[in-house]
Amino acid sequence: MRVPLSRDKQDTLLLIASSLLVLMPHAAHLPVWVSLLCGATLAWRAGVTLLGRRMPSNVVLVPIAAAAMFGVLHSYHTLLGRDAGVAMLVLLVAFKMLEMHARRDLFVVVFLCYFLVLTNFFYSQTIPTALLMLASIVALLATQLSFQLTGAVPPLRTRLWMGAKVLGLALPLAGAAFFLFPRIEGPLWGMPDDSHAARTGLSDTMAPGQMSNLAQSEDVAFRVKFDGPVPPQPQLYWRGPVLGNYDGRTWTRVRPSRFVRPQPLSLSVGGKPVGYEVTLEPSNTRWLFALEMPRALPDVPGHGVALSGALEFQSLDPIAERVRYDLVSFVQYRLQPEASPLDGQWLTLPYGTNPRARAEGQALASEPDPARRVAAVLREFAQGGFVYTLQPPLLPGRDAVDDFLYGTRAGFCEHYAGAFVFLMRAAGVPARVVTGYQGGEMNPIDGYLTVRQSDAHAWAEVWLPRRGWVRVDPTAAVAPERVQHSLASALPAPAPFGLEGLGRLLQPDPDSLLGRLRYAIGAVNNGWNQWVLNYTPQRQQHVVQRLQEGLSHWQSLALIGMLCAMLFLVRKFSQRRKADPVDALYSVLCQRLGQLGLPRAPDEGPTAYARRVADADLPPEPGAAATEFLRRYSAYRYGSQATGTGLVPILRDLLSRVR
Repeated sequence: MRVPLSRDKQDTLLLIASSLLVLMPHAAHLPVWVSLLCGATLAWRAGVTLLGRRMPSNVVLVPIAAAAMFGVLHSYHTLLGRDAGVAMLVLLVAFKMLEMHARRDLFVVVFLCYFLVLTNFFYSQTIPTALLMLASIVALLATQLSFQLTGAVPPLRTRLWMGAKVLGLALPLAGAAFFLFPRIEGPLWGMPDDSHAARTGLSDTMAPGQMSNLAQSEDVAFRVKFDGPVPPQPQLYWRGPVLGNYDGRTWTRVRPSRFVRPQPLSLSVGGKPVGYEVTLEPSNTRWLFALEMPRALPDVPGHGVALSGALEFQSLDPIAERVRYDLVSFVQYRLQPEASPLDGQWLTLPYGTNPRARAEGQALASEPDPARRVAAVLREFAQGGFVYTLQPPLLPGRDAVDDFLYGTRAGFCEHYAGAFVFLMRAAGVPARVVTGYQGGEMNPIDGYLTVRQSDAHAWAEVWLPRRGWVRVDPTAAVAPERVQHSLASALPAPAPFGLEGLGRLLQPDPDSLLGRLRYAIGAVNNGWNQWVLNYTPQRQQHVVQRLQEGLSHWQSLALIGMLCAMLFLVRKFSQRRKADPVDALYSVLCQRLGQLGLPRAPDEGPTAYARRVADADLPPEPGAAATEFLRRYSAYRYGSQATGTGLVPILRDLLSRVR
């Protein structure tokens, strides 16, 4: 026959399970040896509990703890900072399990686990992490209640429900404090020294294969909320780094020269302005992206912004946290139409490379109209059998442009943009590569345009007389669907599990159930980012201002008063409905005994009250009935009896005799 565990063992095992729920998420970022040591320690403590063994002595624990601290120092080269501190705290919780000798030690472990719940947000602030931490808090509250309960202990399900109710009572106050309590600038879940981890994002260099690798990532680059209608997909060019130096392999930015006077930036715009708000994800780079062409510098809270001569927006500090900024752009513009580019810096080509492409470009130079030279190259791309693909053949040689144009003829946007700019420079047309993002996916649920890393794109700009810098997208000549619709629509029919089909697999039909579910998840994640993770002091001031404006009207005050009154009445009504009939009979008995000269003192319990009634000078029948009533009530209230359903008739009969 299986012997049930004692209450102490049950409570200890519940504490181990709750601690394990808190510690498990840390295994994703802690060294493997820390996770294994913690698991072994918790298993050791569970075995001691189940087998009834003695706890290990300090002679055993102290060397293990010292070796663990040395291991932390060896792994992190410090005992300070976020990662080392969290590792030590995790080990402390595990070791404390083997050093619990008093009731106080149980609560020490519980409170350490509460702190560890907070440290999980140092590494992940997603909705699943928040839900897991809420479940951990419920488990810890149930464990804490188990230690504090006296007498009969309700089932585990009931204790978990009690913990959930305690958490539910605290959430409204926590929510009000979160939205209304004065906030500090910057994210709450990070430390400056730990915020520079590498992230996937657009680089300020471009080599064959770089963007095609980036296009396989579904990570969000930024989200955009437009003030009015969204521009058509072919106009959604999000400008980033501009590349002008080419060494035969890699395109890089043109660094400003100390010996060349900067040319004044001339920009004329037309058409209707497009206002929008950009929420940029952290990338640890300095690039700020804008729809071509922005009218003015954005105001980024906490960051200075600089503008280059090639119309690139840069933050003075790396973007290590999510930022939000407003912009106004014009899709109709002319950039520097008056003066030609300086000193041929946009005509430079590496010496002795790509002779066939150089010869073709020089042959095009016989055409006096630069616009016709541009059209001739685009026509060659459209009719020359070129293929748009995420898996282009490797171009390992020094003449990569020749190998692409006259050999493989298969590539991604960086291949077409780089080859086009090379041909244009050889033909005497100033040209440069512009990188950024093209397009985006509109979420019909929250109205945000999501631009992902898979939307990374490269195009070209050529300088034409009286027109200035003109955007030319050679990729559109080969795969117009890429610009008009999306990356997935421009790719050929994929193999079932090939990389070519990645865009199609991750972007299902918007009208399908999977597509609607994807939009819903995206809207929830965006709302979480906007209102929780990126709830800045500026946004808080806006919320408080709107709240003050709403409360300034008497109709709003009257509505709030009515709601409070309704909540008060509902609470009172529910309390009356939930009143215990046994307690009601006990109150009636106390009133009758008070009328007989024996009122109950405010600090007097039913047992002490029964002794005083038995010693009082009452008639035999009322005295005996009152004493029996109080005895049964005391057993019900403080004993093991769970329900008073069968007790009510008995108490009513005894109460009827107290006259």
